[in-house]
Amino acid sequence: MTKKTHSFQAEVAQLLHLVTHSLYSNQEIFLRELISNASDACDKLRFEALNDSGLYGDQPDLEVRVSFDDKAKTLTISDSGIGMTTQEAIDNLGTIAKSGTKAFMDKLSGDQKADSQLIGQFGVGFYSGFIVADKITVESRRAGTEASEGVRWTSGGMGDFEVEQIERAQRGTSITLHLREDAQDFLNGYKLKEVIAKYSDHISLPILMEKEEWKEGENEQPGEMVKTGEWETVNKASALWTRAKKDISAEQYQDFYKAISHDYEDALTWSHNRVEGNTEYTQLLYIPAKAPFDLYQQGKHAGIKLYVKRVFIMDDAQALMPQYLRFVKGVIDSADLPLNVSRELLQESRDVRLIRDGSVKRVLSMLEDLARHDKPQAAAAEGSDGVVDVVSEDDKAKEGKYSRFYSEFGAVLKEGLGEDMANKERIAKLLRFASTTQEGLNTSFADYKARMKEGQEAIYYITADTLAAAKSSPQLEVFKKKGIEVLLMSDRVDEWALNFLQDFDGTSLQSVAKGAVDLGKLQNEEEKKAAEEAAEAFKPVLAQLKEALKDRADDVRATSRLVDSPACLVVSDSGMSLQLARLLKQAGQAAPESKPVLEVNPEHPLVKKLDGSVHFHDLAQILFDQAVLAEGGLPEDPAAYVKRVNALLV
Repeated sequence: MTKKTHSFQAEVAQLLHLVTHSLYSNQEIFLRELISNASDACDKLRFEALNDSGLYGDQPDLEVRVSFDDKAKTLTISDSGIGMTTQEAIDNLGTIAKSGTKAFMDKLSGDQKADSQLIGQFGVGFYSGFIVADKITVESRRAGTEASEGVRWTSGGMGDFEVEQIERAQRGTSITLHLREDAQDFLNGYKLKEVIAKYSDHISLPILMEKEEWKEGENEQPGEMVKTGEWETVNKASALWTRAKKDISAEQYQDFYKAISHDYEDALTWSHNRVEGNTEYTQLLYIPAKAPFDLYQQGKHAGIKLYVKRVFIMDDAQALMPQYLRFVKGVIDSADLPLNVSRELLQESRDVRLIRDGSVKRVLSMLEDLARHDKPQAAAAEGSDGVVDVVSEDDKAKEGKYSRFYSEFGAVLKEGLGEDMANKERIAKLLRFASTTQEGLNTSFADYKARMKEGQEAIYYITADTLAAAKSSPQLEVFKKKGIEVLLMSDRVDEWALNFLQDFDGTSLQSVAKGAVDLGKLQNEEEKKAAEEAAEAFKPVLAQLKEALKDRADDVRATSRLVDSPACLVVSDSGMSLQLARLLKQAGQAAPESKPVLEVNPEHPLVKKLDGSVHFHDLAQILFDQAVLAEGGLPEDPAAYVKRVNALLV
């Protein structure tokens, strides 16, 4: 077969440009990525061979080999894994096939450190070879194909690559890096073993290197290290999660996390446990410190790798972790599931449900433990059994970590209120909000309850598009006047999530933007009487307003919730907020058609001006449109609004 030249996908070309211009600050990362890919290829063969043992052919061993040629200035990483066909080489090495490519490229900022972390999260480890190489040659043959069906892929990391069919006796893939001048310290056995020990010691397959021995020089020539032709295993070759916890250092746990997550930051915390009982499994679960760029991408699944009896089964085993915990990374190794388990069987298996339930509880316990140490004044956040699990670090090391977690993943965690009824109360205890009396996302429902005024019967909250909009909402005016704390919620998920949480620890939750305001015992008799008298005197004007706004407002009523503003919009207790309706429409989804209620402040000068005004209709429309603006919306007819305001200003 003659050589054929192909162009890289545009996104790959841009990525390679970044890599080849020293994007990575740590050159040795490339070896971790390529060995990880080689290990994955072996895992895939082992899984496919469960149904077709003939795929092993005359190569029963699964292994990774690392070799170098200091004369040719090349470094080669070989595996005896699944291998590639010619088309697979074109598809896999010339295209970023993972969904979300555009979102990924849009995130690239030009900041080398930040962009290198994004590339790691995206999992494009093969291209990291161009950190050290000005040319890469890949030779491969897929398991189960003839020797004549091998493929050679070659590229200098610029705009294109060449592919040709070759004879290849060995199954699997070899990647040969032609090292640049500034990367030739990797032509050293000791250096390579050091990097492998640092980043890839946990790989469960043997990583082999050719033994070297010192040979003295002759005739006053210097001595040198020479290869013996014998290969030796240079890693522990045992899965990290199968080792005893006491034998694993924190650094090894973090290195393993980075290898499976492609993250460049340390995990916040982790939990490593062997579970025995109705089902037996080992779990090693991590909480990341930073959200990946595709966290909110539709179809994003949890980063849990499933093994059965140490045999790799699948990545992103979504049946093992609910969507609201999709940020969790780690490994679950079952002793009970069948080796040929399918995704369909995972959904139906009783053992899988037990593993999932146990893993969810473990993650929530990890979060509760971080929350308990987040600030000294916080009440202990305990698990359902009243016991906080001890995980991986001392108490001092955990301080402040929950705040970091929540700023990255808090909005995702809220999804659990609607997805996980069994753990709804535990999730509610983990939520944090800004409030009218506290800066930052520091207030839990428990904190709020502890600060409630005497006689207060509800936890008050408001949802808005932004925190600034929530803080300036006219619905808060009477609460600010009376010093009543209100929780400020600005995540898109808030209103949907709170539909599933009507109360917290026996205290009802009440939106200040829904229904008529009822402060109960917090409003004295004089205030109630004054409000009733004002409303009674205002009835004729209300009747006119209802008629003027009958096409826009479901009702118009006087309110005592406003202090400085003339009007505001509210919805019924069971209605959808204006904010949520706007978000649904922006997302192209249907929102139920409903009219809001206009509440007016009878004591405001603009409202008083309505009585007997010749401009009553225009003032009524302006009053409504201003209430819409205060909610973060836009008038239905902005031009008409401007025209009315201008006419009244003349």
